[in-house]
Amino acid sequence: MTSFDTSPQLNVWRALLALAVVFVMLATTGWTALRSQRSSTPLQASLSAWEDGSIAGHRLPDPDGTTPHRLARFFTTLTDRQRATLARRYPLAVGNMNGAPVELRYHANRIALGDARKVELKRMHDTRLTADGQREAGKRMHRYESLLTEGRHILAFDPDGSGRIAEVLGDLNKAERVSVVVPGVDTDLLTFQRTQRRYSAPVGMAQALYRAEREASPSTRTAVIAWADYTAPSGLGLDSATAMRAAEGAIRLNSLVRALPGSSPVSLFCHSYGSVLCGLAAPVLPGRVADIAVAGSPGMRTAKASHLHTSANVWAMRDTDDWIQDVPHLELGGLGHGADPVSAAFGARLLSARGADGHSGYFVPGTESLANFAEIGIGAYRSVHCAGDTAACREGLPGTAAVGRA
Repeated sequence: MTSFDTSPQLNVWRALLALAVVFVMLATTGWTALRSQRSSTPLQASLSAWEDGSIAGHRLPDPDGTTPHRLARFFTTLTDRQRATLARRYPLAVGNMNGAPVELRYHANRIALGDARKVELKRMHDTRLTADGQREAGKRMHRYESLLTEGRHILAFDPDGSGRIAEVLGDLNKAERVSVVVPGVDTDLLTFQRTQRRYSAPVGMAQALYRAEREASPSTRTAVIAWADYTAPSGLGLDSATAMRAAEGAIRLNSLVRALPGSSPVSLFCHSYGSVLCGLAAPVLPGRVADIAVAGSPGMRTAKASHLHTSANVWAMRDTDDWIQDVPHLELGGLGHGADPVSAAFGARLLSARGADGHSGYFVPGTESLANFAEIGIGAYRSVHCAGDTAACREGLPGTAAVGRA
């Protein structure tokens, strides 16, 4: 819930929640989501072109009906030139294709970002747009320019609507440990990174975590993904009080993890509404997910950590000044997100968040919260600082992971 960084009116949120519950109880069919009536988005157009396309006289595999494993095998049958041709012809399709080689996805997304930048550059000077529309186009154009900076590795990109995006720090192909940062409300292309409140945005979170992991264990090859590849709720409305966006995002997160190269352990770091998403994804995530750590969570849509049905370690933290503690931890008629993950009854491993400074400060360098995330990310479980019952926090954990320590 990234927008919750700015001291929301909790009584308004409670009133909205209560009113929504009444409507849900009165309506037998629940809420109906309004969907876009546009016949085709840029990504859909690219996928349609792919489905009609061919390479070396052979039809291309169905991107929806083919598993990432089989798609990966398909790409191994191609020459470097053929793979580059597909990225050039269908940049959005290849750039978002789970199973495509990550380096090819980076290349395809650079092409797609360049195309999107040209579109927004024209819109900036389109007199048919309002002044606000032209300014919005300018903001998007500059964001695309930033994402095109040399050395950035964009794993997913969809310019439609508020946009979806994912970026990789480090080498995914060689990583011994992979961390995924899952942010919350008001996350989109324009809020993916910030100059002010840098560490409240996905890129800043991931950069801080990547640096902290490398400092904690310089010899451990790590990679961190800033993952904003789902349509997050906007503001303190019904979307943020329900799990609809989280359910859609959970499917996408599961697809991402299953398509990651190699077999190295994966740790998820889920902030605020992102923890709702991680809770819904937990039962279907592959066994390589070693940790699910939540911070500032409104709930994980379950009463107990054991009900997540995951082999991953479930960790939780909350800063003492985080206003999220005042949000009702309940679920009724689809509204609310269930039990408090830092409550003793929930059963998560409780971590110290000392120094986090409220809801948006968990990834700020120098905090105990970030240090704990880094230790989890490299598998050094015995080095984490627990909160409350240390024995319960460490129960059943393996010894310090065999990673190089400085």
